[in-house]
Amino acid sequence: MRRGTVATALVAALALAVTACGGDTSDSGGQKSAGGELAGTVTWWDTSGDAEKATFQKIAEAFTAKHPKVTVKYVNVPYGDAQNKVKNAFSSGSDAPDVIRADVGWVADFASLSYLDEVPAATAQKVDAEFLPQAAASGKYEGKTYAVPQVIDTLALFYNKKMLTEAGVQAPNSLADLKTAAAAVKAKTGKTGLYLRGDDSYWALPYLYGEGGDLVDARTKTVTVDNAAGVKAFAAARELITSGAATTNATDGFANMQTAFKTGQVAMMVNGPWAVKDTFTGEQFQDKTNLGVAAVPAGSVKQGAPQGGHDLAVYAGSKNREAAHAFVEYMTSQEVQVQTTKELSLLPTRTGAYEQPDVKGNEMVQFFKPAVDKAVERAWIPENGSLFEPLKVEWTKAVTGASTPEEAAKATGAEFRKILKGWK
Repeated sequence: MRRGTVATALVAALALAVTACGGDTSDSGGQKSAGGELAGTVTWWDTSGDAEKATFQKIAEAFTAKHPKVTVKYVNVPYGDAQNKVKNAFSSGSDAPDVIRADVGWVADFASLSYLDEVPAATAQKVDAEFLPQAAASGKYEGKTYAVPQVIDTLALFYNKKMLTEAGVQAPNSLADLKTAAAAVKAKTGKTGLYLRGDDSYWALPYLYGEGGDLVDARTKTVTVDNAAGVKAFAAARELITSGAATTNATDGFANMQTAFKTGQVAMMVNGPWAVKDTFTGEQFQDKTNLGVAAVPAGSVKQGAPQGGHDLAVYAGSKNREAAHAFVEYMTSQEVQVQTTKELSLLPTRTGAYEQPDVKGNEMVQFFKPAVDKAVERAWIPENGSLFEPLKVEWTKAVTGASTPEEAAKATGAEFRKILKGWK
């Protein structure tokens, strides 16, 4: 595994500087008031979207009710810019946050570069005992825990019940069914069946899994995205566009997709629990019962959706690590997780939260929890997050017809092998 020797030296220097400051800073990197309470500022970089950030800011700042001498500085960082921005801040040590909300695919990368502080032993034991095992796995690297799971998610098919009923069809179970349903929607309503997001690689994964493929095989250190299954995945997505079953846009896909679905221009979209709150603001879903959710349509081999989510991690160079870890424990507590489910329909990572009424009775959770249980885990390797940019580039080309499926798969595989040096 590659490690960042420069980053290691930087973190060591920062840690030494923190210890040497004296005064109100403890040896564990925790600022304390004269009375021994946690004190100082904890800066949190949150990567949640527009529909979520106000809720997360409110919850984060409420940490002061438990620790009045700690100030939480909330910063929302757009998700698309976050991975590089966090890396730059951590590598330089300049204006770096104390706590980050990391995509599950970033944790191993940041940990391999020694950017993350190891989770305290007592908290790590709780993660293993009290959290969903697939969520807990995303926060580990080389057998140690570096992040605590905040939310877990996957993708599903969102559909407009009234439009499908008018067209006389059910939510499709397969891509073949999807084409049939889309044709019926077009004939009855004049609208398009599906908005296919063509500018984000996460949305490519159900097609890849559906054809029996995957990005890589970490066990054998083999790139698999460009094998026969990978080519079929790119081809299956392109066929939805050329057949007229779906529409797409190569820029600002999430906003365009949400708008098209909320206004009834399309009958279906593939999305995750993070989109539920915003979807309910659309004219088509003022009656919330009009929103249907089903498993992503299966490909020619199987149905498969990716495991996603976000973890909270503490910067190894933080000058207030003790308070930062306490903040992470608060933000991932069962109480807070139940609150975020109630307000945002996000899925908890704590097993006990699913027994609470506000979670148990949430209709979106009732669907998404079984879907999460069946979701495909990614390879938790340091390079995980780096694979998504080349996949995104070639996915867009394939979906829009700028490249053939064969060309897109081949180019993706070539870029993966540059990143995964020595892999087949």
